[in-house]
Amino acid sequence: MKLAEALAERSDCQNRLEDLRKRMVRSARVQEGEQPPEDSAELLAESERLFARLLELISAINRTNAKTAFDSHSTISDAIANRDVTGKKRDFLTGIAEAASTRQDRYSKSEVKFVSTFSVAQLQKHADQLSREFRELDTKLQELNWQTELV
Repeated sequence: MKLAEALAERSDCQNRLEDLRKRMVRSARVQEGEQPPEDSAELLAESERLFARLLELISAINRTNAKTAFDSHSTISDAIANRDVTGKKRDFLTGIAEAASTRQDRYSKSEVKFVSTFSVAQLQKHADQLSREFRELDTKLQELNWQTELV
């Protein structure tokens, strides 16, 4: 099984568990004398099977990511961490740039004037560079996911 297939199956398990949780909530309580829409024991058993499979997948994915080289200096796990931090940094800088570029209309000269304390252009340029780095990392990760056999 390829790493990408395991990632897709992990996502499917997570979605199925969320759906199962909703079904279990609908069946959790009924009026006395009525039957639940679904059998609680069957739902619990299915959730146990899904959680067991999810554990297998996550463990195998993590082992594979930790053992597979991304480049000559790092593993897939390192690259994922780098990509995630790059995305968070990009979002952080974009938020600051947005706050610094917010305009405030003044209706008279007696109203307080606000000025930006950041260079919006520089923040945006840096955020754009981080967006490019994020895309490049993510693209290479996706490529490796389809080439790498699951450990």
